Amino acid sequence: MANYELWRSDRQLTEPLADGAALLRGFASKDAANLLDAVREIAAIAPFRHMTTPGGYRMSVAMTNCGERGWVSDANGYRYDAFDPETGRRWPAIPELFLTLATGAAAEAGFPNFRPDACLINRYEPGARLTLHQDRNERDFTQPIVSVSLGLPAVFLFGGARRKDRPRRIRIENGDVAVWGGPARLAFHGIAPLAAGSDSLAGEHRINLTFRKAC
Repeated sequence: MANYELWRSDRQLTEPLADGAALLRGFASKDAANLLDAVREIAAIAPFRHMTTPGGYRMSVAMTNCGERGWVSDANGYRYDAFDPETGRRWPAIPELFLTLATGAAAEAGFPNFRPDACLINRYEPGARLTLHQDRNERDFTQPIVSVSLGLPAVFLFGGARRKDRPRRIRIENGDVAVWGGPARLAFHGIAPLAAGSDSLAGEHRINLTFRKAC
């Protein structure tokens, strides 16, 4: 099992994004292959799918989940559900490797008591994007969001508390981990359309793990 506590001296840079938000460059890069293997195992049980928004828009990003709750979207709205609506089964458990990474990154960013119960897994193909939004379906906003980037590089959009606030455009690469909480917990954020490319581990994809305390 990876020991993220021992990786502190190996990381190149921690970039402050805002009060309560930081980008941990390369925090997960050493275990990217194992993380992606775990994603494949999860997807074999709960396959990736393109969810629809309550308004009927098909999301360009394919999604699945692991944990006690999974984030879903359909005509009934955005919400967390203990069961995968496509299979009727509970979502796969969060792998121990994921938990070690998420809690270690959160602690490094100043949130030592984070214990996620949900992990949304996004799969991006070239052209896929995620428009500016807030993560606000969770019950406890004192808990941070931990977002792990694997595979192809992307442009992370990180804004303010209002949608109209101009977001920063930040290039993120394989193994980078963004953490935001406290005053930045409801910051608008997104991903610009993914550029085409090929990654040695993820192929023509970017995989994003987003850890939350849903309940």
